[in-house]
Amino acid sequence: MKICIFGAGAIGGFLGARLARTEAEVSLVARGAHLAAMQSRGLVLEENGQPAEALPVTASENPADLGPQDYVIVTLKAHSVPAVVDRIQPLLGPDTTIVWAVNGLPWWYFHDIGGALDGTRLATVDPGDTQWNGFGPDRMLGCVVYPAAEVREPGVIRHIEGNRFSLGEPDGSKSERAKALSAIMTKAGLKAPVRPRIRDEIWVKLWGNLSFNPISALTHATLEQLCTDPGCRPVVRQMMVEAQTIAETLGVRFPIDVDRRIEAGAEVGAHRTSMLQDLELGRPMEIDALVASVQELGRLTGTPTPTVDIILALTQLRARVAGLY
Repeated sequence: MKICIFGAGAIGGFLGARLARTEAEVSLVARGAHLAAMQSRGLVLEENGQPAEALPVTASENPADLGPQDYVIVTLKAHSVPAVVDRIQPLLGPDTTIVWAVNGLPWWYFHDIGGALDGTRLATVDPGDTQWNGFGPDRMLGCVVYPAAEVREPGVIRHIEGNRFSLGEPDGSKSERAKALSAIMTKAGLKAPVRPRIRDEIWVKLWGNLSFNPISALTHATLEQLCTDPGCRPVVRQMMVEAQTIAETLGVRFPIDVDRRIEAGAEVGAHRTSMLQDLELGRPMEIDALVASVQELGRLTGTPTPTVDIILALTQLRARVAGLY
């Protein structure tokens, strides 16, 4: 089995290192000092207080060096993917599956969903249908990412917590390709359940990202502060309520309620969200996949999103002023 990780940062590197312990033929697409380190000494994984392990992997900046794969696992941020659709093409054979391990509402959300919106395309996450036409939705296998990791230095991945990557077909089936990938990931010591309702998990994760991320970018507050401040918590809650109304209109089932989801955020403690970190580091911010996409679905379903609209407008302006959007 040939598996390529496209975007071998923290999560991609962690996943690639774990898979490299199996019989899978693992390759990674990376660049710069991170790539050079992996090419010279392998991919180093630090986790659970165990001695650091250097794992031999094939790494390249040029996907054409790697050839067609059985699976291409995309671990980039959503806004980065349209620009690399052409670069990914050499990795795709007739039966290659693209595993969408990307935060936010996926561009293929309405593929094989059934009902009146089946096949609807989302301009906020796939402007110009670049991914729909360049990849094709039939290649897509959903993946909700739960672990936390960081690139401690070039070529060195530190695993912080978590080992679950939920998989799911857009049509809800337990396909052979999903089961085969689940099996090799399980062999790598990961939890990789194949879910019949992957969109439910997408929304539970998006619930927090939709609200916590932009408000933290506006306020520079930690998760704990966002979830416990008496003025801010109601704003977070109202954004989640608006999103839940949209999702339930589309048939999504939430396994927990809004207040429990907020409490789970508070329990994380003094954590700075990824959007806040991007703002501080001068990196493009994930506004469209995490927030604007929810507004777009509100329009599609006729659901008012007044709080989402306000926070989105403020966050977009904050990012534009910083030159990051």
